[in-house]
Amino acid sequence: MPLVAEFALKGSFGASEGMSERWVFGENRGEVYHERGKKGSTRLRKGVTSNWAWEQEYMNTLNYLSSEAFSSIPQELVPDLQRMISANESFRPTAIDFTGSPFFRNDTRLRALRFLDHMLERDNTQKSEFLKALSDMWKDFDSRVLRATGEKDVCFKVLYCGMCHSDLHMVKNEWGTSTYPLVPGHEIVGVVTEVGSKVEKFKVGDKVGVGCIVGSCHSCHNCTNNLENYCAEMILTYGAKYYDGTITYGGYSDIMVADEHFIVRIPDTLPLDSTAPLLCAGITVYSPLKYYGLDKPGMHVGVVGLGGLGHMAVKFAKGMGVKVTVISTSPSKKQEAVEHLGADSFLVSHDQDQMKATMGTMDGIIDTVSATHPLLPLIGLLKTNGKLILVGAPEKPLELAAFPLLMGRKMVGGSGMGGMEETQEMINFAAKHNITADIEVIPIEYVNTAMERMLKADVRYRFVIDISNTIKSTH
Repeated sequence: MPLVAEFALKGSFGASEGMSERWVFGENRGEVYHERGKKGSTRLRKGVTSNWAWEQEYMNTLNYLSSEAFSSIPQELVPDLQRMISANESFRPTAIDFTGSPFFRNDTRLRALRFLDHMLERDNTQKSEFLKALSDMWKDFDSRVLRATGEKDVCFKVLYCGMCHSDLHMVKNEWGTSTYPLVPGHEIVGVVTEVGSKVEKFKVGDKVGVGCIVGSCHSCHNCTNNLENYCAEMILTYGAKYYDGTITYGGYSDIMVADEHFIVRIPDTLPLDSTAPLLCAGITVYSPLKYYGLDKPGMHVGVVGLGGLGHMAVKFAKGMGVKVTVISTSPSKKQEAVEHLGADSFLVSHDQDQMKATMGTMDGIIDTVSATHPLLPLIGLLKTNGKLILVGAPEKPLELAAFPLLMGRKMVGGSGMGGMEETQEMINFAAKHNITADIEVIPIEYVNTAMERMLKADVRYRFVIDISNTIKSTH
């Protein structure tokens, strides 16, 4: 077993790193790396070049190897190690790739570990002797770096992970909050492989999922009212700082570890691949339908946008017995909305005649669009006391006029994700009404292309990565 794989078999950073294999978005935003324990890091897109910082890290690592590794192995092996180091200098940009994990950049010994692994993969000369001689040099890494499954933690093998539009926002740092390197993914489903000693809800073999959050304070007003998603100390599944100060990594990975409180049970009747998007897209539309009282049979609800969120809004609203009108800029989506998804009607938002004929007819509207768009025409569709609820997250502010709200006591509100109790409720509702996402299952190698297609809205309606069959785990 190669060196890197030895120390990537188990554990997690924050809520969800510690994978032997994962897909990483590097510090030069848009650059994607596939980090695999047994072969270091493979660059999928070109463009990142070595600069003075990498050169300095490289030299520091060589100096460390010279002082530590040379003194740790039998003298007869030194010439071979020197030869391998010299030969690998020609692979300088890739010999040590620090983008895969922050701890590789912050710890010289771990950088040396990766470099040795790279060398030994290229040159098997006396490899077993090197591994044996160097074992003491790395013996404390598993306890110091890898997070074991805690007493309230659940560890599960990731089988599928949905690709949310938020992943694209975060990869491109469009919200200004991204921390690189970044491992996206917060629509994650799999099977439990280990539980902590005090876990009460789950056992090995259970089908489970993790959505957008993996931590909160547990004591504030929101947390005590099952609204962990609005906790000021909420911890996102990826790109956030966990309790121990490490950065959380998401579900483009083969292993997840999270506190049992933030894990939901997936009923056996739901297929895991098409259920994964419910953990973000599903709860994001289910929650406002319930909270704003738009779930009463016979009500009329509009759904703006027919993408990952929009098609789930149609399905959940119909499951609640609500009349649904899809509002879209694309007339070509009418047949799909009505015949396939079951919407009652379809409205082209730039058709003035259609919009005028529908004014004042809707009890509420779920607006799923994440691009900048006008709100005034949508407000006009609402009845008196109607509610326009935003669940999309445009990167630029939307214009909102006060007068149309005053003339009809109308409301513009928002909603983000859902608490853990409500997320489980949503999953159970989906199982009862046979609601799943419409998906396109892809291999992990397709993730770059999928990101580009997602930007063009070229998917019906959610990409789901087949993690278990296309990531070659070292477990």
